[in-house]
Amino acid sequence: MTALYRTYRPQNFDEVVGQEAVVRTLRNAIERDQVRQAYLFAGPRGTGKTSLARILAKALNCAYGPTATPDGTCNSCVSIAAGSSLDVVEMDAASQRGIDDIREIRDHVVLQPVEGRKKVYILDEAHQLTDAAFNALLKLIEEPPPHLVFVFCTTDLAKMLPTVRSRCQTFMFSRPRLPELTRLLRRIADAEKIDAPDAALALVARSARGSFRDAVSTLDQLSSATNGEVSVQGVLQLLGAVEEEALFRICDLVVDGDTAGLLLFVEELADQGQDLTRLVTDLLEHLRHLLLVQHMGEVPDSLPVTEETRERLRSQANQLGEPAVLRLIDLLAVAVEDARQGGDPRLPLELALVRVTKPGADLSGESLAYRLEQLESRVREPSSPIAPPPRAPGPPPAATAEPPKEPPADDGDPLDLEQIQQLWNQVILPTLAERSIPAASVLNEARPVALEGTRLVIEFAPAASFHRNLAEEPKNASLLADVLRELTGRRPELAFVVGEGSADEGAPAEEGPTSEEEFVSLFKSTFDARPVEE
Repeated sequence: MTALYRTYRPQNFDEVVGQEAVVRTLRNAIERDQVRQAYLFAGPRGTGKTSLARILAKALNCAYGPTATPDGTCNSCVSIAAGSSLDVVEMDAASQRGIDDIREIRDHVVLQPVEGRKKVYILDEAHQLTDAAFNALLKLIEEPPPHLVFVFCTTDLAKMLPTVRSRCQTFMFSRPRLPELTRLLRRIADAEKIDAPDAALALVARSARGSFRDAVSTLDQLSSATNGEVSVQGVLQLLGAVEEEALFRICDLVVDGDTAGLLLFVEELADQGQDLTRLVTDLLEHLRHLLLVQHMGEVPDSLPVTEETRERLRSQANQLGEPAVLRLIDLLAVAVEDARQGGDPRLPLELALVRVTKPGADLSGESLAYRLEQLESRVREPSSPIAPPPRAPGPPPAATAEPPKEPPADDGDPLDLEQIQQLWNQVILPTLAERSIPAASVLNEARPVALEGTRLVIEFAPAASFHRNLAEEPKNASLLADVLRELTGRRPELAFVVGEGSADEGAPAEEGPTSEEEFVSLFKSTFDARPVEE
């Protein structure tokens, strides 16, 4: 029985998935009679380089061509698809890599095609040819007979000689995105009558890491193992992969500082037969996603995750601090290195989780730097969620800048300044952070100070004038207005101002511990310290 990845490999340009730029260029070259003598297809394994080389050979030798739409039924197309065409020679450069093999090519290229128009040589894993073999090909690549076309396929473009690359048109093959790979698996599953939910196919696509061949081969294996009924649990068991729920749970326990819960959960996964090496690598990938969300303020479209996972990533990125993410990534790198050297990753994994949740138990320099970052972040946080008493309403300073005015909403109760001040740190800023972390960070330096009808005045300290400029940008101002509309039922007009006084006087007085005793207590709890009497 033919493997599924061979049965469903693309047979024409329309069936190629994820390589639109390459397909468009080759189509245009064929239609305009601008086919070159040598092409170089480079990209990760399983992205369709050899399949596209065969399609190019079909397009050139089809009985109704050259055409960008080979019929697939003529003798030339059928023989090329079956791998029996005398005009298309496929060579494995990993085993035929010497100069003697190249001499054989030079002896045969002078012969005319048997039944087609072109004689096509496809050299797979071309980077494994020796330098002597490449040099022997240079003249032939540069000035070949008019009936000869070379297609070099490689997974390591850096190892291709520059003299060869300069004589070829180079095409970079990209990894397919998760939705593209999932749609392909769904098409194959429906054609083969394989019962598989979308969640299982998405898990298979994610585990393939951008390889069509790996994804289809995994689906083929799952179909055989489950008698055509593929489930999420079956995929996890076969691949040894970690369920996304487990990764989110680990990070939630880190947020809670639950060291005992983390150790018990690792014990539970180990008892279930989970591959802890795979757990470490999947957890690192999850932490990378969180780091991207924290720095970009949104979930990048390039991440191979579903819509439901996007929402959970956004929420968890707001809960788990950036220092904790960076610290855990550094600690897990030790577990990865131990696994590569044949060691058991369980102890390094458990140590990493203990150190990130109990920084006082780690006396290393890296831990000290991490605790300092935590202390600084906690000192910068307001000690009380209640904003200071409102100032008397008055005309804003001359430096006031307003975003474009929008008509206020007519629904909801009238705005109340005291209510907005009480909700500012407790509700308004956290809700804004769920939509845009950068916008929330900017407005964290401000406070509502006056309400004139439907006009809400937001004041920044003199030292935070740069944040005021960012806040008044239409995008940030509109986000804040939308949040206020959802929470209060009214959409106020916003005015951003800079308070009076020196930079030192303008610094928010409510930030940090309010007394020496509170600061000492915070320092003792963070560094596990105790006072020493002189």
